[in-house]
Amino acid sequence: QVHLVESGGGLVQAGGSLRLSCASSGRTASSYAMGWFRQAPGKEREFVAAVSWSGGNTYYPDFVKGRFTISRDNAKNTVYLQMNSLKPEDTAVYYCAASLRAPSTWGLQITAVTNWGQGTQVTVSS
Repeated sequence: QVHLVESGGGLVQAGGSLRLSCASSGRTASSYAMGWFRQAPGKEREFVAAVSWSGGNTYYPDFVKGRFTISRDNAKNTVYLQMNSLKPEDTAVYYCAASLRAPSTWGLQITAVTNWGQGTQVTVSS
């Protein structure tokens, strides 16, 4: 089990940038894949990005490729989500996620995620 705390959410203008952080505690996250999901009102929780701590591989759905970048700092047990060229449709609650399950499966099977943060609101104004 791992405790996840997000930070960095807020209000930005369309076309702007924002960086989210997720720090883990309670145990080492070295063996965990970590990533991000988001959920807008009236919509299902949606996969955004994931990174494998052990393999260094990253995974993104098509709608964020070229705009969002996930990175890691294993010494701090922290992952980041750099969001550029933000659009109003990116507005959502963003949740940090961690799991021992392969991150390549997260977009297909949300139940692969075993640890969730509290969420941080990202609002993109037009």
